Amino acid sequence: MTQHHTPQPPAQVPEHPRVALFVTCLVDLFRPSVGFSAVKLLEDAGCRVEVPEAQVCCGQPAYNSGDRKDTMAIARQVIMAFEGYDFVVAPSGSCAGMLREHYAPLFAAEPAMKARAEAFSERVWELTSFLVDVLKKPSVATSLNAKVAYHDSCSGLRELGVKAQPRQLLGSVSGVEMVALEGAETCCGFGGTFCVKYGEVSADIAGRKTKAIAESGAELLLAGDMGCLMNMAGKLKREGSAVQVRHVAEVLAGMTQHPAIGESRGEGEA
Repeated sequence: MTQHHTPQPPAQVPEHPRVALFVTCLVDLFRPSVGFSAVKLLEDAGCRVEVPEAQVCCGQPAYNSGDRKDTMAIARQVIMAFEGYDFVVAPSGSCAGMLREHYAPLFAAEPAMKARAEAFSERVWELTSFLVDVLKKPSVATSLNAKVAYHDSCSGLRELGVKAQPRQLLGSVSGVEMVALEGAETCCGFGGTFCVKYGEVSADIAGRKTKAIAESGAELLLAGDMGCLMNMAGKLKREGSAVQVRHVAEVLAGMTQHPAIGESRGEGEA
């Protein structure tokens, strides 16, 4: 049985909280539309949204590779860039998990910095969890006619308890039919640097995932992490699948005018 650790929302939330968007590297470099979708969702929910220019990578690649020195240097910069906001929100369970769960322990030998890291981490939330659990906004006003399957990303699911929240939000999208995805909680094979170090194993895992996606009958595959989405979209495209792949924020924000992940402009646009 999967153990889900769900952060506890604060007792008091400002009426119009000042929220900093942690964009993430993959969104910034490959899928800016996810960032714009996140901003729209947050603003529609009453937030004052800012995007700190000094933000950098969350440090997860360095951390997963055992490079604690560079991870700590990255963490210091991120913490400083995001101080002063009511909340820090990321459209990624993986990056949010890194920021929330792994920063403070890095500074065990520096009590003052550890305290700053802890104060920072408590304000970090994954996007759908923030909307549902913190802002108590479990619905959106948009529509999309599609059979949808949802993949649970490992870090968001296991570190932050993100599972019911995106499905609850999708349930409010007019026209969406949710279909069951066998092994929705199973890794897609990306795993950050894992897919580089263990390519054959990663490809085998991805193949099992795309088989389950095909069997689900879904027209559209959604998830909350760009790493997973790009990995699954690439495998589906190589297999000749017609299943479209998108970040959940794009559907929730009603911003599906851009080509799906892995598609060129004019190809299969929703």
